[in-house]
Amino acid sequence: MTESFHRSGEYENPYEGQQQAPVNPEWPPPPAYAPAHAPHSKKRGRGPFALIAAAAIVAAAIGGGTAYGIQELTGNDTVASSSTSTTVVPSSQKGTVAGVAKAVSPSIVEISADSNAGSSTGSGVIITSSGEIVTNNHVVAGASQIKATTSDGKSYTAKVVGTDSKKDLALIKLENASGLKAATLGDSAGIQVGDQVVAIGSPEGLSGTVTSGIISALDRDVTVPTEEGQDQGQQQWGQGHGQDGDQWPFEFGGRQFNGDTGSDTTTYKALQTDASLNPGNSGGALIDMNGNIIGINSAMYSPTSQASSSSDAGSVGLGFAIPINTVKADLAKLRAGSTD
Repeated sequence: MTESFHRSGEYENPYEGQQQAPVNPEWPPPPAYAPAHAPHSKKRGRGPFALIAAAAIVAAAIGGGTAYGIQELTGNDTVASSSTSTTVVPSSQKGTVAGVAKAVSPSIVEISADSNAGSSTGSGVIITSSGEIVTNNHVVAGASQIKATTSDGKSYTAKVVGTDSKKDLALIKLENASGLKAATLGDSAGIQVGDQVVAIGSPEGLSGTVTSGIISALDRDVTVPTEEGQDQGQQQWGQGHGQDGDQWPFEFGGRQFNGDTGSDTTTYKALQTDASLNPGNSGGALIDMNGNIIGINSAMYSPTSQASSSSDAGSVGLGFAIPINTVKADLAKLRAGSTD
C-alpha cells in the first residue's frame, strides 16, 4: 500500500500575481437552492471480490435531522477553470507533490453525512468561495444531515443542491460560508497515461491525506448501480461493521464484483490511477502537477474476500476517478437542483 501523509502549516497563495482563466460562458450564475431528496433503495448481495467506494461508513442509529438554511450565491462567485497548462502551484515548488499539496489542500473538505443507515465519511472539492462543493453522490445519498470540515478545522452545515446518480456526482452548499479557497478545475481531455497525479482526501477520517502516483489508463468503462442500488449498498455494508468502507456491486472489464449490479445501472468513463485511494477518499480530488483538479476520486478495487472487512483491504493501486470535464459539463444540471 502506498503510504500517505498529511500536509499542514501556513498556506501560500498560489494565485498571487497570476491571471485567472475565464469561466466557460455556458455556465449560468448559481441559482437559489432547494434541498434534493434521494429515493429509497433495495439491498444487494456481496460476492468474493470487492470494489470499494472510497467512503468510510460508521454504523449508528441516527435520530432526527437538521433543517438546512438556504444561501444564494452572488453572480460574482464563479468557478475557476483552466487548461492543464495553467500553474496553480508556486513556481518555487512547481512539479512537486509538496507544492501541489500546499496549494490545493485548502480547497478540499472532509464530509460527514448522517442517514438512517449510519454516518458516511467522504471528501469534497470547493469550487466557489461561498461554499459550493462537488462530491460523489454515494457520499451524501439519503443524508438527513451533512457537515463539512475545511483544512483549517472550521466546520459547516451543508445541504444537497443537486445530484446525478448516473455520473455519481453531487453538489452541496455550505451554510454561511465565504472567503473559501476555491480549486481550479483543469482539463481532463489533456491527460495522458503516465502523467503524475496527486490525490487529496480523508481516508478513514484522516483529513488532508495526500498520496501520489500516475494515470494508469484512460476511458475505463466503470459500471455501478444508480442511486437506488448505491444507497442500499451503503446501508447493507455499514450495519455491524464499525468504521469500515462501504461496498456495492460494481462491473469492470466484463466482470462483476461484490454481487450482481442488477438491471438499474449506469456506466461512465473513468480515469484509472495508482495513487493510493482508501475508504474516505470518495469525492476528493485527483490533481495534476500544476495544481489543477482533473478528476473526482470515486472508487477503488480491492481483492478482499467476502468474510473480510474493507479495513483489511487497503489500496492495491487500482483507483478510479470521474474526469473533471464530466463534472464541468454537469454543473448547470446540479445547480438547477437535479435529483436524477
